[in-house]
Amino acid sequence: MRLGLADGYTRFWWDIRPHPRFGTLEIRAPDQPTAVELTAAFAALLQALCVTVLEGPPPGPAQRGDYAQNRWAALRFGPRAELIHPGGERLATASELGTELLELVAPAARALGTEELLGTLDPTRCEADRQLEIARAEGLEAVCADVAARTLRSD
Repeated sequence: MRLGLADGYTRFWWDIRPHPRFGTLEIRAPDQPTAVELTAAFAALLQALCVTVLEGPPPGPAQRGDYAQNRWAALRFGPRAELIHPGGERLATASELGTELLELVAPAARALGTEELLGTLDPTRCEADRQLEIARAEGLEAVCADVAARTLRSD
């Protein structure tokens, strides 16, 4: 801002950033799930993750290169992506890391009363898997109808 690159902190895009006025975290939402139940589950996961991090030992520094690689691979290959494990010593699929994450945050989710919401998350699948399966079997119109039906069904 001092250099005139932007007129405020909101002009800088992050995946997660602190909000200086509200004392909260702003988290860039991944692809929005069709069903509101999944959106609630992701919010519960993020809440439980924040509690886990705040109440546990400080995490070690993250490697920016590992993060960039993992982000790209997850975007490209979904749950089947090979990612660098947070320990940095091995690879694991995104679905394996998702399962580890759910286990890690389970105590916090129980304390928050959101454990049932996390039960709707399946680290082995994503929205794209369902859409591709329907498209291959029934075509694009069926995908659109399924997305609309699941969106309208959501409470």
